[in-house]
Amino acid sequence: MANVTVIGAQWGDEGKGKIVDWLASRADAVVRFQGGHNAGHTLVVGDKVYKLSLLPSGIVTGTLSVIGNGVVLDPWALKAEIEKLEGQGVTIDADNFAVADNCPLILPLHRDLDGLRETAAGAGKIGTTGRGIGPAYEDKVGRRAIRVCDLAHLDQLEPQLDRLCAHHDALRAGFDQPPVDREALLADLREIAPFVLQFAQPVWKRLKKVRKAGAKILFEGAQGVLLDVDHGTYPFVTSSNTVSGTAAAGSGLGPGSTGFVLGIVKAYTTRVGSGPFPTELDDATGQRLGERGHEFGTVTGRQRRCGWFDAVLVRQSCAISGVTGIALTKLDVLDGFDTVRICTGYRLNGKILDYFPSHSAEQAAVEPIYEEMEGWRETTAGARSWAELPAQAIKYIQRVQELIETPVALVSTSPEREDTILVRDPFLD
Repeated sequence: MANVTVIGAQWGDEGKGKIVDWLASRADAVVRFQGGHNAGHTLVVGDKVYKLSLLPSGIVTGTLSVIGNGVVLDPWALKAEIEKLEGQGVTIDADNFAVADNCPLILPLHRDLDGLRETAAGAGKIGTTGRGIGPAYEDKVGRRAIRVCDLAHLDQLEPQLDRLCAHHDALRAGFDQPPVDREALLADLREIAPFVLQFAQPVWKRLKKVRKAGAKILFEGAQGVLLDVDHGTYPFVTSSNTVSGTAAAGSGLGPGSTGFVLGIVKAYTTRVGSGPFPTELDDATGQRLGERGHEFGTVTGRQRRCGWFDAVLVRQSCAISGVTGIALTKLDVLDGFDTVRICTGYRLNGKILDYFPSHSAEQAAVEPIYEEMEGWRETTAGARSWAELPAQAIKYIQRVQELIETPVALVSTSPEREDTILVRDPFLD
């Protein structure tokens, strides 16, 4: 039995929630290893819809769900999300949920700084969710973060607060804001501490025990490879590494534990917020893709930008993240098009490129080279076998896997868990 690491291979919003939920029903533990509550997963189980931002997707089925040390944790957002799910009948306790005790906290001052920076940036806005993710990661690497384990020692927090406030007070002064209210912050932390600490533990130790017992672990990534702080469309990226290798560092397990790497890939391309997007369609076709795909962000509610499938970007993501196989989602959104297009390369200053360049000016300047294919009139929605797919849809899938140089492991044909065509079982690889 192999462990499985799930990542998005585009700009996020690829439909990871449904795939992770489908896999989580067969796993013994699900681990979030990076990001924060800027991620958004929508799960459809029977007649119930669950919207998750921070909690691992396995929580709705009672599977052991773990927030690893690579995540930045907003304790108030965690409490609100748990209370919302409990209101939907989900049981969450120390038996099925754990938080790494060395996980850094997102504080109100991080949210403040996030908003102040975006407002002041003007045309240079990155398009963050404003939830304090980036500033929290900055404090982590700046060695001034307050972590989950500190909640059990708040009476000894003064030296850390000195370091933290010295940094943030200077930044706040630059925005004509008052210094951090240390007493108010401490009061907030004292109030939330008992709630968080009931789940806190050295999760690496618990996961080591799970792995030693031969259980199946599912590592759940957030966002997508094209938003990776190193490998994405910098600076329009998130503040963490979203590639599969982060699963090891962000969970406390070694690199040999990540197993089968499943890249989630939408049958077309979408993006939320600012940044380059070579195949974006600012026309009726793009509008049609957005309407049929219900393309609105789970976390932000912002309308997603839509375009044709970009095989260059996905091939690059699969190579960088060591993807073993892809799960192709939202194929049904392409139903009814007379023709469909796939980007197979770029033109830049008279040259042909088979990769996406690193510099933002070049990223914005590339022109897509398209290959056109015949579309299909029949529906693919709800198909659970190859035999139920139109011939042209199968040709499209085959061409996609040829161009991205990575095989298709799963095809998702609706938000329903069981509407999935299984080509290759990641847990049995």
